[in-house]
Amino acid sequence: MKKKLNLAPVFFVGPHVILFVVFILLPTIYGIYASFTKWNLMNDPVWVGFDNYKTILFDTKSTFHTQFNNGLKNTLIFVALSVPLLIVLPLLIAVALEHKKVKGKSLIQAILYVPGLISISAGALIWLLLFNKQLGMVGNVFGSDISWPTHQPYAWILIIIITIWGGVGGNLIIYRASISGVAQDLYESAEMDGAGPIRRFASITLPSIRFPLIYTFVMTTAGAFNVFGQPLMMTDGGPRQSTHVLMMYIRQLAFGNGESIAGMASAMAVLLGLVILLISALQYYVMNRNAA
Repeated sequence: MKKKLNLAPVFFVGPHVILFVVFILLPTIYGIYASFTKWNLMNDPVWVGFDNYKTILFDTKSTFHTQFNNGLKNTLIFVALSVPLLIVLPLLIAVALEHKKVKGKSLIQAILYVPGLISISAGALIWLLLFNKQLGMVGNVFGSDISWPTHQPYAWILIIIITIWGGVGGNLIIYRASISGVAQDLYESAEMDGAGPIRRFASITLPSIRFPLIYTFVMTTAGAFNVFGQPLMMTDGGPRQSTHVLMMYIRQLAFGNGESIAGMASAMAVLLGLVILLISALQYYVMNRNAA
């Protein structure tokens, strides 16, 4: 007798596959195609080959070349400032919460996670009000008369603050779940052998959470490269384009005022994607090799 075909997995996996193809795979393929065209979203795309990429990468007199370089530079600044804090801070908090004397661990974790549920626009309004030099806490309590969004390095500090505020909770949950799974007798044995907190952290905790650490490091870095809402809402790319990240230029070219330059925007997006892929692969290779 023929074995009856089991269709149950199809009903569970099918919707996810359909959504992935419709909203991720097909738009990605079309975006790559659009990067080789001259397109304004209204007329049919006109094939121009690698012209968009040549302009962005090599035409030093082009506005697009200047925008890409400035946007990528500011994006790299954001990545360098935010990613280490988004990795180290929740890890240290997770380790601290595992201490026997700490009470209300779940409550503390929930409090730190709540900001991640608030939209970037709402969070930006809260922090802009707090740092308002006339009405905010910084001006009235600490006597600061600086307009943070319009002066450096305060603009970057403001962007990093809202990023850490909203991003720590997610990684904290991953680290706590991983650390709580480590056998407690390992810590007790190490403590009886005279190992201090730092030695136990380096010899037991870190090796035990190697894969969650690699995952959060790669995903946090990829997310940081796609930063958009924080600089848009907090500084609008200022002062003097110093926080104007690459995603803001891409959005401006594709959907900004005037005629859309979607083909050029798509080329910038593809280049950004390649940068993310390259750095993610390098991160995984280095961390996995060092942890082996």
